[in-house]
Amino acid sequence: MDVHEGRCLCGAVRCAARGEPVRVTICHCSFCQRVTGSAFLVEPIFKREDVTFTAETPRTFEHRSDGSGKRVCVHFCERCGAHLMLSFERFPDVVGLFGGTFDDPNWFDRGPGKERHIFIRSAQKGVVLPANVELYEAHAIAPDGRPNTPIVLAAPLTVARP
Repeated sequence: MDVHEGRCLCGAVRCAARGEPVRVTICHCSFCQRVTGSAFLVEPIFKREDVTFTAETPRTFEHRSDGSGKRVCVHFCERCGAHLMLSFERFPDVVGLFGGTFDDPNWFDRGPGKERHIFIRSAQKGVVLPANVELYEAHAIAPDGRPNTPIVLAAPLTVARP
């Protein structure tokens, strides 16, 4: 099984992920925009047991999700402040890594059949939503655990806001 490594900005916290992601989520929610300082988070999702930290242990900041009310933990480097991973009270068996922290941030597949976009209702103006990819207005999974129905575009769409 392949191991893919990553690190924070200063290198004090290193991370290793075994195997392929369960899925790749592109999240456009306001929390992910704020935590990344960007338009969205590229988040490869792994089984919790497939992710390990070496060198220093990351610190944790706990946040209550506006949508579910459940705890979302941001794992970050105490020295440089770089965010490395999210863990979820709602989904305890998986974690989401910050895709840009991998030594090779292009190693995991994206695109049709490989990724899904969630919380597109919060997508920033100018973001291009891709064609042939599952898009969800909110989360892909309803609070009661049922899957939500995706939107699939025939052509890319640039988000326009008033």
